[in-house]
Amino acid sequence: MKMDRVRLADFLRRSRERLRPEEAGLAAGPRRRTPGLRREELAQLAGVSADYVMRLEQARSSQPSPQLLGALARALRLTGDERDHLYLLAGHRPPEGARAGEHIRPGLRYLLDRLGDTPAQLLTDLGDLLAQNALAEALFGCVCTVEEPDRNVVWRWFTDPFVREAYPEGEHDRLGRLHVADLRAAATRRGFDPPARALIGRLEAASEEFAALWQRHEVAVRRESRVRVLHPSVGPIEFDFELLQTQAADQRLRLFTPPPGSRSTEALELLRVVGPETAHRSHR
Repeated sequence: MKMDRVRLADFLRRSRERLRPEEAGLAAGPRRRTPGLRREELAQLAGVSADYVMRLEQARSSQPSPQLLGALARALRLTGDERDHLYLLAGHRPPEGARAGEHIRPGLRYLLDRLGDTPAQLLTDLGDLLAQNALAEALFGCVCTVEEPDRNVVWRWFTDPFVREAYPEGEHDRLGRLHVADLRAAATRRGFDPPARALIGRLEAASEEFAALWQRHEVAVRRESRVRVLHPSVGPIEFDFELLQTQAADQRLRLFTPPPGSRSTEALELLRVVGPETAHRSHR
């Protein structure tokens, strides 16, 4: 990404001029020509030199580091959108948003329940299944009896031999590589934090197949693909797999929609009648 010095300079100057001293925890004091912060005050709050702030606002500076941008954003009391704008103008990717962990926002729970005609699941970026709607349960089975550490789609793929019965054998290798490549992308985004390292360590110890795929260092975020599911009651169903990012940085909404005009639409209607009782025993 290329740094836009002119627009960065203008944004910093106008943000500084909009921020009143008392909003930044400073005394307003007498004899102020403008209501905003002085350059020296911004420099003090951000822990940089006043000369560097001046060069930034005059579009004469070198590219600021992400750490410096973070300090400027905090000093200027920027909103999340304004902070991201600052990073982009400086030629850097904005930092990811806050993580939600296993907390599910009420709005997402409501959305899952309202998607009555579409199988939908909410997962963490590492693959922990947090929730699914009734049609997804009918398709993949209930995981309510599975221990929480094992409610991970990557863990179950590589450690539960019955999980793969739901997919054509000829696609097992491709799906396994997709799981590993997506997990590596998520772990890298997280900076290989303790949850990511713990999951990878468990998988390497439990599955030689995973360990071999992990050594290939393939990386790819799984956003969309075509998948086929072999259901014991309604037969094979084909889906377009879509992955939607939620407001949280570490949660994803997975949707399984039938291709237009395919028999999968009729199969889904039948599945709504059949319910979860006959779903794959691998998910019980």
